[in-house]
Amino acid sequence: MNTIVETFYRWVVACADTLRSPLLLVIRLFWGWQFFLTGKGKLMNLSRTSQYFESLGIPFPHGQALVAACTECFGGLLLLVGLASRLISLPLLILLTVAYCTADLDRVRVIFTDPDKFVTADEFLFLFAVAIVFVFGPGKISIDRLIAKYFERADNKKINSPARE
Repeated sequence: MNTIVETFYRWVVACADTLRSPLLLVIRLFWGWQFFLTGKGKLMNLSRTSQYFESLGIPFPHGQALVAACTECFGGLLLLVGLASRLISLPLLILLTVAYCTADLDRVRVIFTDPDKFVTADEFLFLFAVAIVFVFGPGKISIDRLIAKYFERADNKKINSPARE
């Protein structure tokens, strides 16, 4: 009986492991596109975005709006193709944290007493998706993976080549 349970468990884990990269691809494609569209929208209406930032009391609203829009737009494109995925996740995480703390501070304050308010904020799913990519990486279906494979091959050639004296 114990081996049946163990075999079944190993099968479930193996099946789940095969879904990791496709799931990460779907997350990157969907949320990368959403970031791109959001950033592009901010860039196309930079004066309106600057006014909104000013209404929130953000210092240097025009410059901050430009930085936020470019980070979202170009960060979204990088997520889409899976290039520098973990690297771009850091500024996106910071951007979303700042957005939460400025635009939706009331929702952050009640994270433990009323978590529904926190998770229904616009920023939550963006933040969650970026956190997933940061922690788990872009997956095997990405440019990052191709670059990693290239460097692995180059390292293996160095290790396996005869030493020159």
